[in-house]
Amino acid sequence: MRRYDADFAGFAQDLGASFERYGFAVIDDLDIPPAAIDRALACTKAFFALPDAAKRRYQVPGGAGQRGYTPFGLETAKGADHHDLKEFWHVGRDLPPGHPYRAWLAENVWPQEIEGFREALGGLYAALDQLGGRLLRAIARHLGLADDWFEPTVCDGDSILRLLHYPPLTADAAGVRAGAHEDINVITLLLGAEEAGLELLDRDGRWAPISAAPGALVVNVGDMLQRLTNHRLPSTTHRVVNPPPERRGAARYSTPFFLHFAPDFEIRTLPSCVSADQPDRYPEPITAGAYLAERLREIGLT
Repeated sequence: MRRYDADFAGFAQDLGASFERYGFAVIDDLDIPPAAIDRALACTKAFFALPDAAKRRYQVPGGAGQRGYTPFGLETAKGADHHDLKEFWHVGRDLPPGHPYRAWLAENVWPQEIEGFREALGGLYAALDQLGGRLLRAIARHLGLADDWFEPTVCDGDSILRLLHYPPLTADAAGVRAGAHEDINVITLLLGAEEAGLELLDRDGRWAPISAAPGALVVNVGDMLQRLTNHRLPSTTHRVVNPPPERRGAARYSTPFFLHFAPDFEIRTLPSCVSADQPDRYPEPITAGAYLAERLREIGLT
């Protein structure tokens, strides 16, 4: 992110232009130490290598998959005929006792079998949370807002780090690793996109693969930001397709960080994104918490 510090205006302009055209951008030269990413990935692989019964001990009843473990075969993309071919773990924000958002944000759970899991994944969560805040400053600049406009909107927000495991596939596997979908949140920061499979649906209706160098970050717009900007920044449909036959026996891992607004933040269309040519698509505002609950029902987690 050297350019962010050396040429913030240029960085913001290019990031915003990529979002307006594709809903996606690829960023390299991260501030996160590679060793920290490697430790988190090692803990991720160690957890998913546990026996199924051990992993299921960390499934939170009635938790809508928002913390701990979600088994293979539960999440289904909206409108899809088959469930996604993945399992995952969610790390959320730790809040102090008495915090008003504890009514919305559940407690984290941590696997006891994996030494250093909490430290490694908690550290990666904090690093991506901070990086996400920096990217929001660039988005604010692109939108003509004060650079710090987003800071109070995401302070102590319901952001989630997802540890994703796509197991090896059989030749007759039904469905795809992740069906076509859009993300619910504000922006998503994805590590692990160097493994082939991630594709976005371009404006011409064709699927385009997203390639990223090792250690690079793929960032995309989520539905909450799309709604806030009246689709000036689009939440682009994307998916993870199954690998070719020679790669079916290889697992795939990735760690998306879903940056969310605070649950009581009211998503109301920015006036600067409304015009005679672009009337307000969302005249009725909705809180981020209510919007998230609505979408979780749609994808089968509640």
